[in-house]
Amino acid sequence: MKTPSLVLILLGLVLAQLSDAQQRRRPGGRVPLEVQEKRAIEEGFRGVTADGKVIPGLFKVKSTGVSTAPVREAADQFLASLSKSQRAATLFKVDDDEWRKWANQHHYKRQGVSFADMDKKQRELAFGLLDSALSARGLKTTRDIMRLNETLAEFKKNWDEYGEWLYHITVMGEPSGKQPWGWQLDGHHVVINYFVLGDQVVMSPVFIGSEPVKAEWGKYKGTVVMQKEQDTGLAFLRSLPQEQRKAATVQGEKGPTNSLAEAFKDNLIAENIGISAKNLNKAGREGLMQLIAVFINHMEKDHASVRLAEIREHLDATYFAWIGGNADDSVFYYRIQSPVIYIEFDHQRPIGLARDRVPTRNHIHAVIRTPNGNDYGKDLLRQHYKADHSK
Repeated sequence: MKTPSLVLILLGLVLAQLSDAQQRRRPGGRVPLEVQEKRAIEEGFRGVTADGKVIPGLFKVKSTGVSTAPVREAADQFLASLSKSQRAATLFKVDDDEWRKWANQHHYKRQGVSFADMDKKQRELAFGLLDSALSARGLKTTRDIMRLNETLAEFKKNWDEYGEWLYHITVMGEPSGKQPWGWQLDGHHVVINYFVLGDQVVMSPVFIGSEPVKAEWGKYKGTVVMQKEQDTGLAFLRSLPQEQRKAATVQGEKGPTNSLAEAFKDNLIAENIGISAKNLNKAGREGLMQLIAVFINHMEKDHASVRLAEIREHLDATYFAWIGGNADDSVFYYRIQSPVIYIEFDHQRPIGLARDRVPTRNHIHAVIRTPNGNDYGKDLLRQHYKADHSK
């Protein structure tokens, strides 16, 4: 047998790579979530940035004066209620890659213990954990998103992939007053990452959304979510003078989806676009802070106050960008971005209720992140390890 030429060898390698790529992609060219997850983990963690360069020194290990004891106690009670096998499936190391293994999509394989596998008492304690960390509005939004996932299950008659209880909790590290730890809620249209170090909290990345946004039928008819995030954003844009509104609007027509910072985008590079808050008048700057507060106030109120103060310190470096129209019924996307906060709101094309490329107000996504390396509290954890090692 003759030895194949170099050209044939190279051709074979190219064909093999193409075949592998085809196998890894779903119909329609979308890369499967498990492949996206693998690539993201292998890439390592840097954090969301404006230009690919992490700004150092933004986050300090310090006392906030706001107790995290209620969250710790609620986590202890929840963990104590689990069986040995449930506890083993739920607990991870504080620096485990499990933090980064979350996705909005309903078909993503999740870790931890599911609400579907909890008894009534365990569910109560799981909601107690959420209640200890979230505001009343934050808890209601989370609970209503879960209910609307039941509405989607009713519509599709598919309780294997959708439903009120298909949400998982994992705990990273042992709940502690001094050592770092945290927890994650992961499911379709709601994901919360909650890191704790002493009395400091980092609640990001957070994903909230729903399709439908309002239940027009079924068990939870009348349930509606994310109208405040939608309406306050539109009202803020309209409050700007015409020239500033024009500067903020980077694109007049809304695409099927514009959000950038969802699952497996921990190292997203998103340039600052739109209008800078330093170019706004006093009323405009306060209006922008009020819009930011709509998202941050999903946290317990005292921890939210600490976070808002941190965001205000960087207000001059904060940008607001808009895509889409500004009529009463317009669909749109907006982004708020600074060295310490990244928020996206997006009206998306229908997927669960129908298939169309035209975005609708009945499918909303929103993402909250802490840029420059502190999603999942990773910069605080790095500093903690450095201080411990030096001792």
